[in-house]
Amino acid sequence: VWQQYFGVGLVKTTEDFGAQGEVPKHEPLLNWLAADFRDSGWDLKHLIRTIVTSHTYQQSSRQTQQHIEIDPENRRLARGSRFRLPAWMLRDQALAVGGLLSATFGGPAINTYQPAGVWEEATFGKKSYTPGTGEELYRRSLLVFWRRIIAPTMFFDSASRQTCSVKVVRTNTPLHSLLTLNETTYVEAARHVAQRVLLAGEPRGHADVGVGQPGDAAADANRLQAIFQRIVARQPTDAEQEILLNGLHRARQEFESHPQRGTALLAVGDSPRDPRLDVTEHASWTAVCLTVMNMDETLTRE
Repeated sequence: VWQQYFGVGLVKTTEDFGAQGEVPKHEPLLNWLAADFRDSGWDLKHLIRTIVTSHTYQQSSRQTQQHIEIDPENRRLARGSRFRLPAWMLRDQALAVGGLLSATFGGPAINTYQPAGVWEEATFGKKSYTPGTGEELYRRSLLVFWRRIIAPTMFFDSASRQTCSVKVVRTNTPLHSLLTLNETTYVEAARHVAQRVLLAGEPRGHADVGVGQPGDAAADANRLQAIFQRIVARQPTDAEQEILLNGLHRARQEFESHPQRGTALLAVGDSPRDPRLDVTEHASWTAVCLTVMNMDETLTRE
């Protein structure tokens, strides 16, 4: 449980508690938590509440040069933990910020988006994959159907499932970055974030709702701030705002010159888009939203 919240367990070798395992770095803490867990009647929620409400857990993950020199792996817990979120959580996060995540719990396994031919390739054509439709595509990753020999294609840090695994494999492979920039779920979620921002504060039924004037710097800045607030819960710095607004201008030029590319981008995903939105503006802001969704801060537990 400690490993899930801090990235590293109180005993680093959670896959080996035997003679070759690591001696606990904080043995008194481990003993106290174990006794408290037992005395609570093995109440897992109580254990988790104790950990996440502690001062240790709530520390900032910002590190200083002194931290790096004295305790680079943060085994002394002088700062908060920082690690990349697991792939299943990144998918749920993308759906949530896009307002797409289904609130339905339980039920049968679901088939979400997946490139064609993956199952066929691995089973010599014996098994074929049919993606779900509607609400099924936006349910939590916990419910995604998992074939033992073929993990869901969006889960890059999954175990082999041949043996029990207690240590999470973390990855920032370039292929994973390629997925979070291009996979259907992420592009669709970015499209919906852009749609929400463009529609915010606009009168319903207006013929050009959310379009505004592309050259309106103040409106662009406000929309960018709303995107940051929704995705990373803060305002952009001046440098970030300048970079992303320059990117917005380039995207506008691209989609104005090649409107078919904007149409193709907005067609990604099963959910419909609001047809009242201008294609160029919607596609340009979708590109900005996708960029923010791929920031290190968005993909990392800070």
